[in-house]
Amino acid sequence: MMTIKAFKAFKTFKAWGLAAMLGFASVGAVQAQPAAPFPSQPIKLVLSYPPGGVMDPVARLLAPYLTQDLGQPVVVENRTGAAGTIGAAYVGRSKPDGYTILLAPNGVTLHPVTMKATAGYDVRADLTAVSMIATGPYVLTVNRDLPVNNVRELVEYAKRNPTKVFYGTAGVASPLHLLTELFNGAAGTTMTHVPYQGNGPVVKALLGGEIQVGFDTIPGARALADSGRLRMLAVTTPKRNPALPNVPTLEESGIKGLEADLWQGFFLPKNTPKPIVDRWNAAIVKVMAVPEVKEKMAGLGFEIAGSSPDQLDARIHREIAQWEKVIKTANIDLK
Repeated sequence: MMTIKAFKAFKTFKAWGLAAMLGFASVGAVQAQPAAPFPSQPIKLVLSYPPGGVMDPVARLLAPYLTQDLGQPVVVENRTGAAGTIGAAYVGRSKPDGYTILLAPNGVTLHPVTMKATAGYDVRADLTAVSMIATGPYVLTVNRDLPVNNVRELVEYAKRNPTKVFYGTAGVASPLHLLTELFNGAAGTTMTHVPYQGNGPVVKALLGGEIQVGFDTIPGARALADSGRLRMLAVTTPKRNPALPNVPTLEESGIKGLEADLWQGFFLPKNTPKPIVDRWNAAIVKVMAVPEVKEKMAGLGFEIAGSSPDQLDARIHREIAQWEKVIKTANIDLK
């Protein structure tokens, strides 16, 4: 016969067992619930360059439109340093759920090639291409005291004075270092490279006469040329840019086979689900078609150039192969 004490213990055990079963059932029900559709929370739009550069105004222009289309706040976050690698590596390590996205220029895609192990990421292994958004030319500029007025005169002067023409960039194997070596090869010149710590010191050196030549983006070059502090000789794209209608192309100036542009694109962490990538691509393409966005991008010297994820991925691989060839031909020591 069961004692009163044993009976009470038995009832307690049954109650505990029932509660546990109900608890496990509740957990299972929660786990079985489908995930909230994307997007359902705020989004971080990461920039790997500081405010004041060419990328920051673009991000802050697009963020409100993306917020409207996606229905969630898109907040710009600058994660700067190490030539843009810190922000790119951060996104590459982020959870692939669509809530952290990178807006970057094409230079960020070259870092794994030009900086090797120090980049901290590889665009091909750690990031997913989403969409290109815009392209713009680089502008060949010279110090106002250099006795040249066009590309032909620059080439002739550089050939006559091979030890007197210096060009500056933001560092060894930086995009503009590779571009200027591509120019050297196409023009038959041997201008000497002077690396600096960032684009700001390059501009200062160009204005001060420490160097004579430098490539820049339209916003920076145009402002300095308008004030008479330097001269713009040519743009690097196949056709003239509407923002600089009087500046010829390198092709028009006699430099054949050299085309290069500064493009911008969005990237998500690798292994982001395809439906989320496609949702982002659709939002970006829609926003870039807004007339006000197109107008303001044109003011910055950029033309809208959307793409599918596959198209952007293919372009990245082509450009990596192109610049690897330049590095080898110019004997650039990556160390």
